[in-house]
Amino acid sequence: MNESPENPATPSAPADQGSDQLPPARALLVSDVDSTFLTQEVIELVAEHAGTRAQVEEVTTRAMRGEMDFTQSLHARVATLAGLPVSVLAEVRAALVPTPGALELVERCRAAGVVTALVSGGFHEAVDELAASAGIDHVLANRFEIRDGRLTGGVSGPIVDAQTKRRTLEELAARHGVPIERTVAVGDGANDALMVRAAGIGIAFRGKPALVEVSDVHLEGESLLDVWPHLERVLERA
Repeated sequence: MNESPENPATPSAPADQGSDQLPPARALLVSDVDSTFLTQEVIELVAEHAGTRAQVEEVTTRAMRGEMDFTQSLHARVATLAGLPVSVLAEVRAALVPTPGALELVERCRAAGVVTALVSGGFHEAVDELAASAGIDHVLANRFEIRDGRLTGGVSGPIVDAQTKRRTLEELAARHGVPIERTVAVGDGANDALMVRAAGIGIAFRGKPALVEVSDVHLEGESLLDVWPHLERVLERA
């Protein structure tokens, strides 16, 4: 799986074959995107253009609390976007706001030899540009189905769900030669629970109760840079 911003891959791309080995790293940081690396939920920004934001927000909240299957919730939310011109995605990208401390966290990771990945139940069309400019090493997300310059209301390809997030953490660690105890996963909702539990240190960032109860660390501050001391703990093991 070599899903960098410049060369994104599908969620089902192979990961642990010898030919897919990547340069060794001291540690691995995997982060959720919506309401973690970003202050917003991207699909809600898109829904604003469709006039369906309130409906989408309600479904998002239920899914992140673990009250609704994520894949079912994603299809329901994306369906409300049918007919939107693809041009609205540029407006959404322009409106994205990284969480305070997120970009500095990535800078520190790069300087320390920590590989970074964004794994999102959101969409490549929104996050790839920001990820590339921030220097993120890997991105995995969903893709909107687009036909004749408009969103169809569907998703193209396999859904990035909780199982995909956990598998991505494990596969990237293996490909970069990072022991699982030197991995850190950060998220905010129920869809992040499996990767947070699988990581060496699992962090709930302003998390929903369903995630907090399975995390090693719960951060309630405003800055994602609060993750850094926990990465330093991991780096001590390198």
